[in-house]
Amino acid sequence: MPRARTASPIRGSSEAGNGTRTGGRAGKWRVAVMHGPVDGEVSRSSRIPPSIAATLARRVLTSTLRSVSRGRCLYHCGVPLKYWLPAAVWMAVILWLSSDVGSAEHTEHLLVPLLHLMAPWATPTQLDALHGLVRKAGHLTEYAVLATLWYRALARGRRLSPRPAAATAFAISLIWAVLDEARQSLVPTRTASAMDVAIDGIGALLATLIAAVGWRKAVDRTTTLLLWTGLVGGAAFLLLNAIAGVSSGFLWLTAPLAAVLLIARTMYARHARHH
Repeated sequence: MPRARTASPIRGSSEAGNGTRTGGRAGKWRVAVMHGPVDGEVSRSSRIPPSIAATLARRVLTSTLRSVSRGRCLYHCGVPLKYWLPAAVWMAVILWLSSDVGSAEHTEHLLVPLLHLMAPWATPTQLDALHGLVRKAGHLTEYAVLATLWYRALARGRRLSPRPAAATAFAISLIWAVLDEARQSLVPTRTASAMDVAIDGIGALLATLIAAVGWRKAVDRTTTLLLWTGLVGGAAFLLLNAIAGVSSGFLWLTAPLAAVLLIARTMYARHARHH
């Protein structure tokens, strides 16, 4: 049954909320019969027309494909392609070098003649030692580069602060070093080495420390550490040589020089701090 409501006695008044106008002579009441909307009409009116839904879906799909084709997105648009792709490519290069291509037998044919040109006075034994040293330096360098690339991807791409970005980049590099050495154990001409993992980790650690604190601070702290090492280590060897009655040679020069440089650096730092 329809529900009846009484309208206002004033001519031309409107029933609140339904838009039905009531009118009549003054002093007389008229009844406005209100009919509620049919449920089917409400459901039909709340639906999105198929043409509009198809247009929206097409626009979203086009925008997504355009973003991916331009290299804007990775992990829900978290890291742009230009940041993570160099790190991924360098990881692939490391895997390639850990195959038979990077074995000592192959690098010997390339590096030993070059080392002989640079050091013609070196004996074959010394050339072999230099060859091994260059290979270890290669481990240090390739993982320093890997850690730097991941730090760049995390600090700039993911907007992480320096310390979390450095810690994450170091962890990724160290895990990759372990996996790389495990893979080398499966190659007949290569062997896995815990020392190589340690060298890789040192390279990654140095790179992330420099990236996190800045190269100026890193150089400053490294220089201070080396000077203190020269001073303390030199003084210790001077004492031991004096007790043993052995000549210390150039240590009489390097240890005092390290002390003088440390004093000069301290005075310069205080002067710069005050000014």
